[in-house]
Amino acid sequence: MRPFLIALGLALTFQPASAREQVDVTLVLAVDVSRSMSTRELEIQRDGYAAALAHPDVIRAIGQGAYGRIAVTMFEWAGRGSVRQVFDWTLLESSADAQALSEQVRQSQPVPQRRTSISGAIEHALTRLKASPWEGFRKVIDISGDGPNNQGSPVLEARAKALGQRVVINGLPLMTSDGPGGGFNIDDLDAYYTNCVIAGPGSFLVPVTQWDQFPEAIRRKLILEIGGLVPEQPVVRLAQAFDFGSPRASSEPYDCLVGEKIWEQRRWIFDEP
Repeated sequence: MRPFLIALGLALTFQPASAREQVDVTLVLAVDVSRSMSTRELEIQRDGYAAALAHPDVIRAIGQGAYGRIAVTMFEWAGRGSVRQVFDWTLLESSADAQALSEQVRQSQPVPQRRTSISGAIEHALTRLKASPWEGFRKVIDISGDGPNNQGSPVLEARAKALGQRVVINGLPLMTSDGPGGGFNIDDLDAYYTNCVIAGPGSFLVPVTQWDQFPEAIRRKLILEIGGLVPEQPVVRLAQAFDFGSPRASSEPYDCLVGEKIWEQRRWIFDEP
C-alpha cells in the first residue's frame, strides 16, 4: 500500500469524536422551592418562568446571537440533595421551541422542600453543565432564592468551583415578606447575593421585592443572559467580581455564613421534643 494511503487510513482511524454542537449559551435555571415560599409564590414563580421563556423579546434575543440558538435546562432545589428536574437540556432556536418548553413548565407542579442549600444548587448546576449535549460559548447558572445558604458546604466554596470552571452565576434574590418561613431569611438578601453568590464576567442580580415584579424581572434577566449583556445600574446590581479570578474584596467584609448561623440559633424550632 502506498505510504500516503496508509497515513490517510491511520488519520481516519484515530480521528477524534465530533465536537458538541455550538450554541451561544448553555443556561441552567435553578429555581428555589423551599418551604419558606407559599404555594401562591411557587405558582407565580413557575408561571413567570413559563411566560418569560416564550416572550417575543426573549425569542428575538436568541435569534440575534452568533449561533442563533441556546441550550437550557431547569431544576427546582431546596435543601442539600433536594433537587427535581423540571426539564432536561433543550435546544431553543425558534418560537415553536420556546412555546413548547413554556407549556411544559406551566404544566409542572412545584414540590416544596425543607432547608436552603444554595451551594448544593450550584454544585448540581455544574454537574448539569458538564452533561450538556451542546457546547455553550458562555456557561451561565441563573439561581433564584429567598434566603441565604443554611445547609451543605459554604456557598463561597461552591462559587469558587464555578469560577474555576469559567461559569458565570447570576442571581434573582426574592426579597418578599409574605412567605411562611421568614424567620430564616435576611433583610439584605441582595447584598448577600452580591457578596457571596454571583460571580464571573458581567455577573449581575435582579432583586424582586414584590411578586408582581417577578414576570418582568425574569424576562429581563433572560434577555441579558442570552445576549451576554452587562446591565446598567441601578436597574440591577452588579457583582463585585468581573473576571474568573478571585472575587474582589469588599471595603466592608460580609458574613457569607449568616444563613448557617441563623439556622444554628433557631434550629430548635424543628427539633423533636
